[in-house]
Amino acid sequence: MSDVMTRRSAFEGLHPIEVVGAVTVAPVPYGTRFSFRGDSKAASACSKGFGVMLPNTLLKAESDDGRTAISLGPDEWLLIAADGEVEALEAAIGKALNKQHHSLVDISHRNTAFTVSGPKAETLLASGCLLDLHLSAFPVGMATRTIYSKADIVLWRTAPDTFHVELWRSFVPFVWGLLEEASGEM
Repeated sequence: MSDVMTRRSAFEGLHPIEVVGAVTVAPVPYGTRFSFRGDSKAASACSKGFGVMLPNTLLKAESDDGRTAISLGPDEWLLIAADGEVEALEAAIGKALNKQHHSLVDISHRNTAFTVSGPKAETLLASGCLLDLHLSAFPVGMATRTIYSKADIVLWRTAPDTFHVELWRSFVPFVWGLLEEASGEM
């Protein structure tokens, strides 16, 4: 018996979702994720440590060099970076914040993500999300916490025909199953 823990993807055993020429749903590789809470002064300091300006506008995502900061509330951000950066980012952000009041929580093992892309991406996501996802109402760079059916998600439009969906690992089989079923109608 081994004492080594094996990391398992939340998408393990799930069928790929693709409707040729219409939509593809694909898991995103493992990543580092933090929930950051703080006032505007703390957010400014965190930006320096994280390497991406935390947006001070609600429903906005900012990305640079493989890192993303998504504004989820007046004092809350989701920070996303490449896998394996937890310790380095904790140290850099901690140093930048010094003794400022804040909360930085590693949620790398709680969250996972997938992309929905293609000309029918909006249509597929609309099968369980009540937001108006038309490009004019939900432009590139917009991000928000919302619901897909009964599951909490963070939805971020990364391109005109591409969405990034963040969710808790435990919701993956439920949401994936609904998307798989809805894709059969396309």
